[in-house]
Order: sequence, then structure tokens, then C-alpha cells
Amino acid sequence: MQSRQFGRTGRSVSEIGFGAWAIGAAWGEVNDEEALAALHAALDTGVTFIDTADVYGDGHSERLIAKVLKERGGEKPFVATKAGRRLPAQSVEGYSTENLNTWIDRSLKNLGVETLDLVQLHCPPTDLYYHPEVFGRLDRLVEEGKIRHYGVSVERVEEALKAIEYPGVVSVQIIFNAFRQRPAERFFAEAKQKNVAIIARVPLASGLLSGKFKRDTKFEATDHRLFNRNGEAFDVGETFSGVPYEAGLDAVERIRPLVSGDTTMAKFALRWILMFDAITVAIPGARNPAQARSNAEAAALPALPKEVMDEIVKIYDEDIRQYVHQRW
Repeated sequence: MQSRQFGRTGRSVSEIGFGAWAIGAAWGEVNDEEALAALHAALDTGVTFIDTADVYGDGHSERLIAKVLKERGGEKPFVATKAGRRLPAQSVEGYSTENLNTWIDRSLKNLGVETLDLVQLHCPPTDLYYHPEVFGRLDRLVEEGKIRHYGVSVERVEEALKAIEYPGVVSVQIIFNAFRQRPAERFFAEAKQKNVAIIARVPLASGLLSGKFKRDTKFEATDHRLFNRNGEAFDVGETFSGVPYEAGLDAVERIRPLVSGDTTMAKFALRWILMFDAITVAIPGARNPAQARSNAEAAALPALPKEVMDEIVKIYDEDIRQYVHQRW
């Protein structure tokens, strides 16, 4: 496992992290024993970055992480959580000093720590990025010692570019994968110039890029890949990266021949992300130890040849761009 510097924080983290949404909720039935084993397996492989949120299973994800870290002892990984989606309706006014303190106090309790490593605003409304007073409130939380650092999780490239104008923003979490390539156009260069860490979320396009799905694949009623396919519950870009399911399946078949040797499509898709040096860490989810170990193995794959990288761009331009490029 290789490490990369996490922006201006002075910390380095594994380039493959652990995305803990799936062990919280919204990905079908959660098996806690398997989830705990997956976390242990990821940490055993050298993963040192865990991403969660206060709303993943209403805090269940955070509590599972706390349990594992207490069991293991020793040096702690860098744990990032998020705040803001507990609002019944998103508004700038909802990110008040009182609400921020309430959310952060709850995460401190769930994670069993005195200071949170990183708090990310959890896909707030675009207008929030034009309200510097919200970031001033986060600065005060750093001064008070409740949080060490803060960043943002965004839906749109526009939001990412605006967020890094604030000097206290140390990281941006954004959807980036072979089906969502727009961040690489301008944002990556701007973030590198300001030494802002980039967390690549939804790295497998909700599993599409694993190559395991078919047109007749069935998803559980509690899985967002069924209930949010058209954006019914939250931004549709979070589900299959906003790509229509059938179009994604067709594009996957064009990618499949590019995967060489005995590697898997999922590992290939993760390695593609790591080819971009602006990326700090990719955060695939894992619901069992085998998935966690497989994700980590992507870091050991050799660099992808230029002709393969070029072909992925071509497939994106021809099959995917029309659905996602200007939308996010």
C-alpha cells in the first residue's frame, strides 16, 4: 500500500481508503459481523483512511468504526466524517453554529474521540459556498479543538472550485471515476496548486465498474441502486454516478477487454483513478473482508499504459459524456 500526502494537514494516508457508507445503510441489508470484519481486513492491508458520515445508518457506521478502532488499539487511522445531511431540508440557514455543534458533538460521541480528524460539509446547497460566515464557524470549531481540519463533500465541480477559495478548506470529496471525468479538466490543477487533498468517492460508480451487474440484476428495496435510480431520495449523481443503468452496462462491455491478466474490473477501475496524481485517496466501499482486500490490491497494480488511458477517455466521450459532463 502506497501513501499520499493529505493536502496541508501534515498527514499522509493510504491511496486506497475505506468508504463506510455501505456498512451504515442504503446498500441493502447490513450484516454487522461482516462489516466489522471488512474494516479489520482493510486496516490489516495498510488502509489508513476511513470515510464515514453522521447519517450513514443514523450514526451506525460511525459506531462500528469506533468499535473496531477500540478493539485494535495502537496508532489510529485518519477518520473523516461528514455533517449537514441531518437537516430535514437543505438550506444555508441550517448550517448554523448551533446545528454544527450539535452534529459534531454527536459524531464525537459516536466515534468515541475528543477531536474529529476531519469534518466535511455533506453536499450542502450550492449557495452555501457563497456564505463565508459558515466557514468562519468551522474555523472556530478548529480553534475550540472539536475538529482538527475541515473540508467539503460536493456534487458539482463548480462547488469544488468555489470551496477551495476558503483557506481553511483542506480537502474536497468529489465523485471521480471512469464515468465521471470532468473534475480532471480544471479542478485537479487548481486543487494541486493550493495543496488541497482530493478524496475520490463513488470510485466504482456504485458497482457498475466492477463489471458484475447485468440488465436483470436485482437490488434490494433498501438499496439506493433501486430506490434512488431517478434521484428520488438524493442527488441522482450518487447512484451509478448519474449514468443511466443500461448505458453504463454497455460502456462497461467496451472497457472489459482493456482489463489485462488476472486482475478484476474493480481493481482496474481503482487503478485508473490512482493514475491521477492530484488524487489523494479513493474510497471504495466494502461489506465483507474479501471486498476490502481486493480493493487494497488495486494499489499494487502496475501503471496503466497511455493507450489504455486514451481508450477510457474515448469510451467516456462517446458513451457517457452526454449524460453527466455538464450536469455535475
